[in-house]
Amino acid sequence: MKKSILFFLSVTLFGLLSCTPEKVIHQVGTVERDTLCGVPCRVYLPHEYAKRANKEIFPVLYLQHGMWGNENDWEEKGALLPIMDSLLRLDEVKEMVVIMPDNCPSRPTYEEELANATTGEWEANFAAFMTEAESKYSISANPEQRAIAGLSMGGYHTMRVSSVLNGQFAYVGMFSAATFVHQAPTRPKLFWLAIGNEDFLYDSFQAYRKWLDENHYEYTYYESVGGHTWPNWQDYITRFLPKLFH
Repeated sequence: MKKSILFFLSVTLFGLLSCTPEKVIHQVGTVERDTLCGVPCRVYLPHEYAKRANKEIFPVLYLQHGMWGNENDWEEKGALLPIMDSLLRLDEVKEMVVIMPDNCPSRPTYEEELANATTGEWEANFAAFMTEAESKYSISANPEQRAIAGLSMGGYHTMRVSSVLNGQFAYVGMFSAATFVHQAPTRPKLFWLAIGNEDFLYDSFQAYRKWLDENHYEYTYYESVGGHTWPNWQDYITRFLPKLFH
């Protein structure tokens, strides 16, 4: 079934590139702009969310971008809408809200960006960020219905947030993650790690896996070909989404 999903997605993305905007396939969900706790966000909402929000509580995925990125990355570069559309059409994924925050506002130099990302401020404020999101959207506050994931620096933030707020996320995904420190959530339902075999973070990621093994953390590992690229992250999110909220 995974091969059929990836084939369907490749056809979908080819169609998106070859069609005029009027001919783009119907999108099951929509994406809107918002600001939560002063943080710019893009928020993916299921089809007819506005009609159903008063009656239905949706599971939520907090999905984070990488260094020098922003809240638009997963929509504009990660093809989140066509991926969700394809998976929903195949009945491979549950409807959910996806909140994509600007988790590390861009800085002009690598040193400034790195310093901004590693202050711990994002992790310290994430509980308040979730509380505001839960007050505004019809999303679950139950950890069993919460997921968090991210790529590269967003993978680092995922590791930190899920460790600091241990037990608050049943599903955790780290894609090509930076691992400056070694931390991990304790016994989520799914701790899913993925990286390409040519990624410049590959060696440090394998050191992180060794630390996980030595400390008896359970996780699922997926290794692809290639490097630190959006085609890989599109592949990872396509594989990760169907595993959520079961």
